[in-house]
Amino acid sequence: MDWSFQLYSARNYQPWDKVLKALASVGYKEVEGYGGVYEDPQAFRALLDHNGLSMPSGHFGIDLLENDFPKAADIAATLGMKLIACPYLEAADRPVDAEGWRAFGRRLARIGEKAKAAGFDFAWHNHDFEFVALPGGLVPQRLILEAAPDIGWEMDVAWVIRGGADPLPWIDEFGARIMAAHVKDIAPQGQATNEDGWSDVGHGTVDWAGLVATLRKRTPAKYFIMEHDNPADFERFARRSIAAAKTF
Repeated sequence: MDWSFQLYSARNYQPWDKVLKALASVGYKEVEGYGGVYEDPQAFRALLDHNGLSMPSGHFGIDLLENDFPKAADIAATLGMKLIACPYLEAADRPVDAEGWRAFGRRLARIGEKAKAAGFDFAWHNHDFEFVALPGGLVPQRLILEAAPDIGWEMDVAWVIRGGADPLPWIDEFGARIMAAHVKDIAPQGQATNEDGWSDVGHGTVDWAGLVATLRKRTPAKYFIMEHDNPADFERFARRSIAAAKTF
């Protein structure tokens, strides 16, 4: 199994040629893109090829996906992607009631139809806010997935946990739709405060060995993507995480 690396984790450690060389040197074969690497897709593809890396998945903001999908599709195709994931909704844009979240799900469904027509898989990538129940108890993540039954889910497990939910029942219920997983770890309470409380994978509190086994068994996920939102040393994070992952 090839482990991937979300390049957002190295956004503060450019230039990208050195980042990609470092990732390849410790054993990564895949990376996941985000907006910061799309300015010149052909040049970035050349860097990937030079380092023996592929980019089978990437994050694209909802504004680009809704307003200029052909541009997003061209970037994705140039970089060799198979999966397009929409990663976030700004706080000011988040619905406040159930119907608002259903409407957002329908927006994602329309993007998913465009992606499918263009030959891509499409998924929503969660954070923590989708697991905070609305008044009355409905959970936004469920409303999104039910309103968009044909889209996939890129499950960021650590954000599920930070949102107060147990990922295992969600994997049981929606496993068939989980196309990718973000592999991110949470430091013990009070530790790694300079890194927003995140940890190198395998060195935190999340049972990643058990979760990877469950995800392999219960989902069609092809991409397992290392991520750390604010590493003090991205090479340390990349190296220690893939070393731990090889024991899962």
